[in-house]
Amino acid sequence: MRGCPGTVLDMTVSGPKADLHRYLRYAREAVLWKLDGLSEYDVRRPMTPTGTNLLGLVKHLGTIEFGYFGDTFARPYNEPFTEHDFEADPTADMWATSEQSREDVIGFYRRAWAHADATIDSLDLTAAGSVPWWSEDHRTVTLHQILVHVAAETHRHAGHADILRELIDGSAGLLDGNDNMPTSDSTWWQQYRAKLEKTAKQAAGLR
Repeated sequence: MRGCPGTVLDMTVSGPKADLHRYLRYAREAVLWKLDGLSEYDVRRPMTPTGTNLLGLVKHLGTIEFGYFGDTFARPYNEPFTEHDFEADPTADMWATSEQSREDVIGFYRRAWAHADATIDSLDLTAAGSVPWWSEDHRTVTLHQILVHVAAETHRHAGHADILRELIDGSAGLLDGNDNMPTSDSTWWQQYRAKLEKTAKQAAGLR
C-alpha cells in the first residue's frame, strides 16, 4: 500500500492533538485542490442523483467547522454563510447560490479553518463542549471527540470530491504534488478498467 503525503507523515511535532490536527489540515487541502482548473459550471454542477457538487462540499465543510469548533465550545463568530434556514431548505449548506462566487465560498472555508484552528490551539483535548443539534444524551463532548469527528467527516467528503472530479474531467489523485497514482498513462487505465469489467462479468456469470 502506498503511503500518505510527507506532510502527514512528518512527525516533527507529534502528540494526539497535533496528529489529529495534521490529518484535518491534510483533508482540507485535498478538498480544495479538487476545484483547481475547473469552470464555474463544473464546480457547481450536480454529479449524483442527490445533487452532490464540489463547491457545495466546500460550503458544507465550512459550515461544519464553524459549527463544531464554534457553537460547540461557545466561541462566537460572525458569518452570514452560516445563518441558514434549514427548515425552509435543509440542503442550504450543500450548494452555492449564483450570487456566491467560488472565491466567496473558498474564503468562507478558509475563515472556518482559522476559527477552528484557534479553538484547537486554545483548548486541551479534554475541554468540554456541547453540540446543540445532537440529542441531549449525546450532546456533551470533548475537543478530542470533535477533532476526530470533523477530521473523519472531512476525509469522507474529500473522497466524494475525488470521485466527482474524476467524473467531471478524468483527473484523479490524492493531493497536489503527490497524486499517489501508479501511473498517468491513459492507455494503462483503459486496460485496467477493461480487466475489471471482464472480471466482474465472469464473477456474475455474464458474458
